[in-house]
Amino acid sequence: MSAVRESGTPIEVLLVEDDPGDVLMTREAFEEHKVRNRLTVVSDGAEALQYLRREGEYADAVRPDLILLDLNLPRRDGREVLAEVKEDDDLRRIPIVVLTTSQADEDILRSYQLHANAYVTKPVDFEQFISVIRQIDEFFVSVVKLPPRG
Repeated sequence: MSAVRESGTPIEVLLVEDDPGDVLMTREAFEEHKVRNRLTVVSDGAEALQYLRREGEYADAVRPDLILLDLNLPRRDGREVLAEVKEDDDLRRIPIVVLTTSQADEDILRSYQLHANAYVTKPVDFEQFISVIRQIDEFFVSVVKLPPRG
């Protein structure tokens, strides 16, 4: 499967994740699934907002087509990032998949109240993790029509 926009360009995915093991598993899942998407990783909520707003070192950052967002992040947690992105006229149309270890009902409810597009609990098992990443990719890249990049 080749994950590309109608224009033929790969999908830009921003992974906001502070756990190096989860970053590695996500990269491996993309590679194993032969996903052509471009995966950019930032490790905390403040860095994610700088990237999305193209501030500082991220002045030339490409606007992501999809954000994979962990909730438990240093500096600014994922809930704050989600709220700020969905309140920003320039960023709110970017789909956000909350990808976290939390199975707490309050985290699920709060994420949807903040307009997350999906909430996915990270599997611990590597094969299941790869399957989840593949399903997210297939849904948001092959099934859903993404908004044009801003």
